[in-house]
Amino acid sequence: MKVAITSTGSTSDSKLDQRFGRCSYFVIYDTDTGETEFIPNPNKDVTEGAGPASVQIVASRNVKKIISGEFGPKIRSLLDSLKIEMTAIRDPEKSISDIVSMLDQQSISNI
Repeated sequence: MKVAITSTGSTSDSKLDQRFGRCSYFVIYDTDTGETEFIPNPNKDVTEGAGPASVQIVASRNVKKIISGEFGPKIRSLLDSLKIEMTAIRDPEKSISDIVSMLDQQSISNI
């Protein structure tokens, strides 16, 4: 399964970005193959519409789950309609490698 993780940077040591639509990077992690791809978020500095535009980015990569610190109410309904699961982790100190380990151990639950 492909999972998108919001990230503050482009390495596995980067922290979980607490903002979904305006995160710095999306990490696409494939739980089946272990492959990881870092994608810069072109919506991080837009004045409006960052959330829906960011949903399109991750949906186009066949993501089935998104992990971030926060999801706005409009994003929740959009992700529900696309059948993309959401997981909120409100710990800005968690690194991408921490989250990948949690996914590998299946110790993350949806919201």
